[in-house]
Amino acid sequence: MSKSVFYHAGCPVCVGAEQDIINLIGTDSVEIVHFGEDMSRFDEARNAGVKSVPALVTPNGTVLHINFGASMTDIKG
Repeated sequence: MSKSVFYHAGCPVCVGAEQDIINLIGTDSVEIVHFGEDMSRFDEARNAGVKSVPALVTPNGTVLHINFGASMTDIKG
């Protein structure tokens, strides 16, 4: 993985964190995954270790949980 991946669910906490991440590291360095638009990436995030969103997975696989918007269990429903 050459980019970080930012996973979120579209809540206000997530959207605010998305903008902060983009401002910090730039759009060329992060891929945004919005579960409200693409649930096909859910298992990928869970397998990477994402427990709640918003979360950023770095290129080396470190999961950075940012604030707390929703647990992965709540998103899957």
